[in-house]
Parts: sequence; C-alpha cells; structure tokens
Amino acid sequence: MEIYSQIQKKKANGKKQFAVLIDPDKLDDKQVREVAELALKARVDFFFIGGSLLINDSLDTCITTLKKETAIPVVLFPGNNMQLSYRADGILFLSLISGRNPEMLIGRHVIAAPYLRLSSLEVISTGYMLIESGRPTTVSYMSSSVPIPADKVDIACCTAMAGEMLGLKLIYMDAGSGALNPISDKMIQSVRSSISIPLIIGGGIRTPQLAETNCKAGADIIVVGNAIEKDASLITEIGAAIHSC
Repeated sequence: MEIYSQIQKKKANGKKQFAVLIDPDKLDDKQVREVAELALKARVDFFFIGGSLLINDSLDTCITTLKKETAIPVVLFPGNNMQLSYRADGILFLSLISGRNPEMLIGRHVIAAPYLRLSSLEVISTGYMLIESGRPTTVSYMSSSVPIPADKVDIACCTAMAGEMLGLKLIYMDAGSGALNPISDKMIQSVRSSISIPLIIGGGIRTPQLAETNCKAGADIIVVGNAIEKDASLITEIGAAIHSC
C-alpha cells in the first residue's frame, strides 16, 4: 500500500500513527539497528529521516540499515534539497507555509523536482508549519523563517486551511527539534477542526502522556525524534500510548 493511502486509511478508521524521526548525524549504525528493533516491537508506522544539517554523509547508510532490519516505510524529511536518496520509500515534499521565505515555499522545490520525477519515491506534498516553542530552533535559523507565535491559534488555523486549499496532502505542525515547549492542545484542536487532511504534530514530545494528549487533541501522526536520541526505550512507551488512543 502506498504511504499516503495508508495514512488516509488509518485516519478514516480513527487509528493514530507513530513516526520515529531519525537524524543520521545523531545515531551510529549500532544505534540505528537498536531503534529499528524497538520500532518493530512498538508497531511504529514510519521512519522519518532527515535533519536541518547533515554533515557526516550517512543518509544512505542509515536508510539501508533501516530497510534491511524492518519493513517499516522510510520517508525522507529533508532539511534541504541535498537530503535526497533513491533508497527511501517516499518523501515529504515540504513547503514552509508558515514563513515568507520564497526559497522554502517553492524555490528549492523547483531544483529538486526533476530528480524526484525520475525517482521511484512517493512524493507527498506537505504544508510545513513552524510553531514558536520558547526558544530559537535550528530549523527556524536555517530557514530564515519566523515561527507562528504559540498563542496565535487563528493564524495557525488560517495557514493550515490555505495549505489544504492549495492542494497540499498533509499539514505538519512542528515546534522544532529540542523545542522548549510543545504545541498546545488548543492549537492542535483548532487546526484539526479547520482542515480535513491528515495532521502531523512534532517537536517537544518527550513523554507517552504528551503523545497521548496530542492524539486526543486531533493529531493523526505523532513524530518523536530528539527524545528518542536520548533514550531509545521511549519508543516502546510512546508507541503504546499512541496506539491506545
């Protein structure tokens, strides 16, 4: 089954989904294998692969290891148009709709499009929204983008609605890696009620309780990365919380 079809089917059936975000620069091969083993047991739905900066040339190696150890779909979550690999199953084709930087809205996409057209990757157009998290994050700095203020729920809702109307298939609200504060339940609930397409929530999710709360607020997919880098065993607990919703 195609990745997006799987997302839609599970959303329609009220099933919440769990994506483990892996930054290839942060984990060595042994740690990647450990994460893969835990992910299988925790019924993780997807691996998202990428980071704001990749400097160790380990993207392909990471993807190869994950695909060798599991059948879990591997989806690129690129920080820039250099983070592409034919070895993955799909790519979140991110348009940073919360910002006003034209390079992140369409510029880099034009450069990547011919590569993606020739590839076998499933390309999933995604409206990416940065939400203020209490401190500057790597992605806000690298994207030269100002996040949506955490208390401006109306801006978040209208931005997500515009993304859906433009034909984007997913909305991804992200507080950023290592976020001080996660996205509020109020904002998640409001955005969920404003759109019909699947909603992804990431950034600052460090506990099973918060993952469950975000699911109940309206998230269709929960993404956890930074917390798992520090304690891979959280995959089991967070996976159980998400799949119990």
